Amino acid sequence: MKARKTITYEAAGGVLTDGERVLVLIRPQRDEVRLPKGHIDAGESPAQAALREVAEESGYDDLAIAAPLGEQLVAYTYRGADYRRTEHYFLMHLRSAHETPRPAADRAQFIPIWLPWDEAERALTFEAERLWVQRARRAARSETDAA
Repeated sequence: MKARKTITYEAAGGVLTDGERVLVLIRPQRDEVRLPKGHIDAGESPAQAALREVAEESGYDDLAIAAPLGEQLVAYTYRGADYRRTEHYFLMHLRSAHETPRPAADRAQFIPIWLPWDEAERALTFEAERLWVQRARRAARSETDAA
């Protein structure tokens, strides 16, 4: 029996919040609701990749990282290959409360919407991303308590 191919890579993304709401991406072609994230390019730090990916997928450019949320390994099988993805996530805010998003670079693939924290967590397709929202909510509360 032939061993399955294993693909290992790193990805970074963000939990973008305006305080009361979280930005999620509807992915109609796959019937999924996701957080913005993507591959870390050569020479990029996880934070740089997260800012780039969130901007590309959400349409919001003026972003700030408020706190790192850590990393986790996600393992899955897809089309006969085993994947091992190390994800790095960050709590993010819009720098300008009045920023109007430009059309997202991936607008054919993603529809960005803002949802209240609880609703965003419930809407997400994958448990791993629900955990990122929980971590982000705790970090956002700590940020508010410290202010």
